[in-house]
Amino acid sequence: MKSTLTVANYLKENAELLANKIVDDIINKFGFQVSEAEIHQAKKVYAEFFAFLSDSIYCEEGSVPEKLLEWSRANGEQAAAKHHQISDILIRYPDTRMVFADFIMTISLEHNLSTEEVVLILKRVHHMLDVSMNETVLAFERRSEEILLKTRKELRELSTPVVPIENGLAVLPLIGSIDADRTEHLMNNVLPKIPDLQIECLIMDFSGIVTIDTEVASHIFNVYRVLGLLGIDVLVTGLRPELAISAVSEGINFSSIKTFANVKQAIESIKEKN
Repeated sequence: MKSTLTVANYLKENAELLANKIVDDIINKFGFQVSEAEIHQAKKVYAEFFAFLSDSIYCEEGSVPEKLLEWSRANGEQAAAKHHQISDILIRYPDTRMVFADFIMTISLEHNLSTEEVVLILKRVHHMLDVSMNETVLAFERRSEEILLKTRKELRELSTPVVPIENGLAVLPLIGSIDADRTEHLMNNVLPKIPDLQIECLIMDFSGIVTIDTEVASHIFNVYRVLGLLGIDVLVTGLRPELAISAVSEGINFSSIKTFANVKQAIESIKEKN
């Protein structure tokens, strides 16, 4: 027990020096470059890591320094923000564990620790590394999900623009796939703005739609009905032959909607009517 106490004091008194050495040893094992900022931050964190390890030898098992958690989360969030793979971070942990294991064994021999005492310290080290890794992965996933949702929102906005052609006439080009999210965006963000544009006739162009099925058709009719209630005449264009065949095979009835081969034909029809 006296030897363990000596090691605990040694870790605390030399935390900064030990952190510098162990970070340098870990970096030397990596087969890739690490920025100076990351190295500097790692040394600060590991200095606290050693100080906490010193305290944790006699503390309740399972506690982890808050700064280590913050650093781990920051690593995960930064990797996600830079569109890195989580493997870019996880690949560092095996080398980190090996360096820590070698380090603990060295100081254990120097201070004549028993096998039980060595195991205790190694358990604390590996527990903190495991928690650090978990926090990194969780932070990476949270940040990645936030970025994905933001990107999807931006894509929805970009993929459903209302393009004015002339007074009272506009085109709504639909691109990609129409699903519940896209329909909700159309209903809540696009359609409410159409009356403000003083549009009397809207051309919904399907040239960019990849596939069509009964669910897509249901979404289309919802948009069609809402626009009709707003007093806006709706024309559909761009139903390619394969889409038309698919629609028929799905039992979709477009007979109540005015359709044209392309936007040009729809505009010409409007002009003839006027």
